[in-house]
Amino acid sequence: MIDRQSCFREVTDGVIVFVRLTPKSAKDAVEGVELAADRRAHLKVRVRAVPEDGKANAALEKLLAKELGVATREVAIVAGATSRLKQIKILGDPHALASKLEALGSPKA
Repeated sequence: MIDRQSCFREVTDGVIVFVRLTPKSAKDAVEGVELAADRRAHLKVRVRAVPEDGKANAALEKLLAKELGVATREVAIVAGATSRLKQIKILGDPHALASKLEALGSPKA
């Protein structure tokens, strides 16, 4: 079983989320937590946007903001802007965001 908390870590002013982004998908969706080959957990996210001119990154920020109930300006890519594996900083109450992320990472019924 995957430790869902391992796909993010709490910081003083929010959380850092580890994301594996798939652009050019059929839909925008957060698909739960997956374990990479190196045994690190990532939140698996798909967006319809193409990975050029920052369109996929902007779509990712917008989708995470919507899913977590925060303003888009509170979500920023802090590492991996040109990679599929990204670190996203989300500003806000770390405990509240952690609860929302745990719910997002759970399998859909």
